[in-house]
Amino acid sequence: MLTPAKIVIVLPAYNAEKTLLRTLAEIPPEFKTTVILVDDASKDNTVAVAKNAGLIVFRHEKNLGYGANQKTCYREALALGADVVVMLHPDHQYDATVIPHMVRPMLEDNADAVFGSRMLGGRPLEGGMPWWKYVANVLLTAMANLVFRHYLTEIHSGFRAYTRKYLETVRLADNSNDFIFDTEIIAQGMACSLTFQEVPIVTRYFPEASSINFRRSVVYGFGILAVLTKYWLHWNKLWHFKQFEPRQP
Repeated sequence: MLTPAKIVIVLPAYNAEKTLLRTLAEIPPEFKTTVILVDDASKDNTVAVAKNAGLIVFRHEKNLGYGANQKTCYREALALGADVVVMLHPDHQYDATVIPHMVRPMLEDNADAVFGSRMLGGRPLEGGMPWWKYVANVLLTAMANLVFRHYLTEIHSGFRAYTRKYLETVRLADNSNDFIFDTEIIAQGMACSLTFQEVPIVTRYFPEASSINFRRSVVYGFGILAVLTKYWLHWNKLWHFKQFEPRQP
């Protein structure tokens, strides 16, 4: 890792006007040097609030989806010379004060990606996580661990960080523009033998915090199962998916 490393915070935003400033207030001052917000055609004043806060702002003219938002986030962060990219939802659901703990393993060359884990943080149900989300989280993560042959306590966190190496190795453009992007990018890292660590986090659930409803959660769950099936077929050389190959320089 370069010393000093350039750390870029990226905020994939959609209708985050009411929570953005609260999120920014929790980011430690030393990590506020370069903060990018990508707005996915919000219907509120997210862009104006972000610009007034001095953020680097990019805007999709039409809503492209959560995965597409992240693709823009990472592309623009790398273009600015990022060595480490921290992805934080601007809905104030995650505690941004954890960022120093999240980036440390990457700065010490001990991980290519670090995920915040609500399971390590303890008491996710007390934080307001719906019981059905908790059960689905545990079951889908257990299935992913069996398929990946690598133990993680959670694969669904929206608070995570990647090194430049990670983002330049995996084929981001081949991933979904929807929510399963988060699982696909993990599967790609596993297939490319990249390394992972986790740090404990807590989350807040409140009306302004973004969260997909039960119907979309079911679709998301089946999407994860599809990704895991593709990965298993690829890893066992039963079916080849270019998506899981390292990107060529």
